[in-house]
Amino acid sequence: MNDIIARLQSRQERIHVNLGPVCNNNCIFCMEEDREERERVNGAIGPDQVTQILHKNQGAEEVCFTSGEPTMVAGLPLYVAQARDLGYVKRSVMTNGRRLSYASYLRKLVLAGMNFFYISIHGHNAKLHDALVRTKGAFEQTVAGLKNVAAMRRFGVSLHTSTVVTRRNVGHLGEIYAFLREAGVQQVVFNVMQANGRADTHFERIFPPYTEIVAEMQRFLAACDEAQPDAFLVDIPLCTTEGKLPDHNRGYVERYVHYELIEDGLMPVARADLDDAQRIKRPECAGCRHNDSCEGVWRNYISRMGWDEFEPVTR
Repeated sequence: MNDIIARLQSRQERIHVNLGPVCNNNCIFCMEEDREERERVNGAIGPDQVTQILHKNQGAEEVCFTSGEPTMVAGLPLYVAQARDLGYVKRSVMTNGRRLSYASYLRKLVLAGMNFFYISIHGHNAKLHDALVRTKGAFEQTVAGLKNVAAMRRFGVSLHTSTVVTRRNVGHLGEIYAFLREAGVQQVVFNVMQANGRADTHFERIFPPYTEIVAEMQRFLAACDEAQPDAFLVDIPLCTTEGKLPDHNRGYVERYVHYELIEDGLMPVARADLDDAQRIKRPECAGCRHNDSCEGVWRNYISRMGWDEFEPVTR
């Protein structure tokens, strides 16, 4: 199914379990600049809450363990085994991959039932990646983790990556893609930054214009040896890629819901609940064929860059 509108309409909601108030990277573009608030919210989710979330959503296709760095949480293998026993088809983790460089730990996760890995990597060499995550030696560990997971693919494990596009790496999309495919990655996602958290604080330094991102994606695809590269540009308004990128390479952010602990118990929070107030549309958007699917543009982006890049797509 290549048509982007059909793919958006067929999205299934993913259950996120936010584990780990801490992270062993220090990414300059991190959405969560308020680490104390993350520690308060995510730190409240313990074993009892994880069990409740898993039982409450039994029957969902995918549960994903995420935020900040879930592999730093001792109970992760037990939570994965719970999810497997409750019938979740896809048991996934969003991780920087550093702890997966320890093969014994990775085996523990896979034996518990983890069968899908989303690994964040932001460059094809240590200089680029380590500068963006602001952690010396991170690239070496992440790449080792990638290769360890790739070696598990014969056991039915899937491996996808996420690369946040910044001013520093936007000119290297082709090199990053080639490097990751050589390492055994099945699908490479290029995530356009969300203009909040640290990406807002450091916007002028690290956030490239959408038109530049699309132009670099075009250049990469035109030069790629693969007929249909498994590379996807995600979280960018569809009007900016209309007629410029093949539908196959136009990605989207998954629909998901996570839970936060309040006095009355667990409260579901959808991604749209968090994002809608921070995005904006203008009246012209109502006439665009993508209006129903489009979530709008980040207010912080528009306040700096204006509307010149955005042209409604005629129905």
